[in-house]
Amino acid sequence: MPHTSPRLPEGPRVALRRFTLADGPEFTARARESKDLHRPWLFPPDSDEAYAAYAGALIADPAREGFLLCERDGGGIAGFININNIVRGGFQCGALGYGAFAHAAGRGLMREGLELVLGYAFGPLGLHRLEINAQPGNAASIALARGAGFRLEGFSPRMIQVAGAWRDHERWALTAEMRASG
Repeated sequence: MPHTSPRLPEGPRVALRRFTLADGPEFTARARESKDLHRPWLFPPDSDEAYAAYAGALIADPAREGFLLCERDGGGIAGFININNIVRGGFQCGALGYGAFAHAAGRGLMREGLELVLGYAFGPLGLHRLEINAQPGNAASIALARGAGFRLEGFSPRMIQVAGAWRDHERWALTAEMRASG
């Protein structure tokens, strides 16, 4: 069932919107253009079939919230941020995954988009904790987490399978209280 929720937030340069299947051609073109930026950390879908499966899961799964970061000046899709593995009940948590596209990298758009997603997650979604798992050598991802107020909680060897290999990850976390006091 597709997500139904309050209006998604907008910032000065970036607006959030939900994934649609119609975004496939632009998203996959941006993913192909961004392979040098993403590898070896990230492998977003770069074919029509892979995108349909990826976006379809984000659209249908109530334990996931997928957001496209769109430049407000008509620059198109700048990146994406997903909240995966949302657990309700006593946890009220989720795990973030994200990526900028090459044309938008280094311009602060991901930072603005992440702030919008955090406000939405800790506000209308009612989450208490968000986690980011980043490979230790992924300096850009770690800088984004640190800059948004996430704290390093630990190191997990061979935690997540990426491109067919089990990779070490640093675990970063942010709670609603940390954000409110930060």
